[in-house]
Amino acid sequence: MSGSSGSVYGIRLLETLHELPEVEVELVMTPAAELNIRAETAWDPERVKELATTIHDFRDVGATISSGSYQHDGMIIAPCSANTLSGIAYGINGNNLLLRAADVTLKERRRLVMMFRETPLHRGHIKAMLEATENGAIIMPPVPSFYHRPESIDEIINHSVARALDLVGVKHNLSRRWAGLKTMLAVDAAST
Repeated sequence: MSGSSGSVYGIRLLETLHELPEVEVELVMTPAAELNIRAETAWDPERVKELATTIHDFRDVGATISSGSYQHDGMIIAPCSANTLSGIAYGINGNNLLLRAADVTLKERRRLVMMFRETPLHRGHIKAMLEATENGAIIMPPVPSFYHRPESIDEIINHSVARALDLVGVKHNLSRRWAGLKTMLAVDAAST
């Protein structure tokens, strides 16, 4: 989790993965992420950390996830700040485990999904998104869809988190999938 607005996406991701016993979750939370959790939610960062299997200190660039020899299925940064995007796009990781782990994920050709949370965009953001994409990252802003007719903020959050989980191959039941226009309209008609 990086220090962008949208900490609810990271929290919902962790809640969902926590319910899947076959999934191990390694969490890196930046200091700015902790501030945003406090500012945007009723959660305490320490309580959020309890949803992970392993918590890594943001400065511990010697952690398991900092090496390509450490096996994992993919990485999701939720939310992803402009600062984090830039570091990943241009390979700047210094003493930052989040950036180092993302860099290793890309060099090992594993899935890296970045739920980029900045808007509006300037030229630098767009260039960084292009660089990150060309390096192998998947830029997935949490943009809501409405074909499933969400009735709450939770449903909107779930839909974006579901798409991110799809991108790393984690099975879930967070949101209704597109089943074609005729099917969707028939389901909606039957429910009214």
